[in-house]
Amino acid sequence: MNYPSRRAMLLGSMCALGGCSTLSSLNAAATPLDTYDLLPVSGSKKGARSARTLLVAQPQASAALTSDRIMIKPAPASITYLPDARWSDEVPAVVRSLLIRSISETGRIAYVGRSDAGPIPDKALLTRIDAFEVNQLADTSLEARVDINLTVVNDADQRIVASRSFTQTAAVAGDTPTQIVEIFQRVMNVLLPEMADWAIRQV
Repeated sequence: MNYPSRRAMLLGSMCALGGCSTLSSLNAAATPLDTYDLLPVSGSKKGARSARTLLVAQPQASAALTSDRIMIKPAPASITYLPDARWSDEVPAVVRSLLIRSISETGRIAYVGRSDAGPIPDKALLTRIDAFEVNQLADTSLEARVDINLTVVNDADQRIVASRSFTQTAAVAGDTPTQIVEIFQRVMNVLLPEMADWAIRQV
C-alpha cells in the first residue's frame, strides 16, 4: 500500500484550511521585483568655486512615499504601487543620493555629503518630497509628477537662507515599468541641474 508523503499530507491540509491561496500569496511575495535606479545629472560646471561645505539631510516624505515602490495614483485620493518593480532604495534615499551626486559633479563646492557623516557644514540642505508619483488623469492618460521643496539653512544658527519648490511633470507613453522609469529620468534630467545650481548659489 502506498502512503502519501508527509509533505503531500501537509500541503493537502493547508489547502483544506484555505491555505492554498495563502501559499500563492507567499510565493508571489517571494518573487524578486525588477529594480530600477535613476542617474544623477550635474549642475553647471561653470562659475566660481567655493571652499564651503554642504550637508544634505534625509528628505522628508509621507509614509506612502517612504518606500522603495513606484507610486501610482489612479485617483487623487487613491494610492497603489507598480507591480513587479521597485526603486533601488526608498524614495527619500534615492532623492538624497541624486542631489548629492548632482551637486558634487559640478566641482564647484569643496564638499557635499550626507548629514550623518562628513565635516561640520557651513550650510545644510533640507528636502521635502511632496510628489514622486504617476497620476492617472481624467482621460486615463498617465503623467509622472515630481514636486520637491529645498531649504538651505546656516548650520551655526539654523537661520533659513532660502527656500524654493521645484516641480516637473511629463506624459507617460505606456504603463510598463521601463516606460515609467524612463519618464522619471526625463523629469529628473530637468530638475536635478536646476536644484544643484540653486543650492550652490545659496552656499
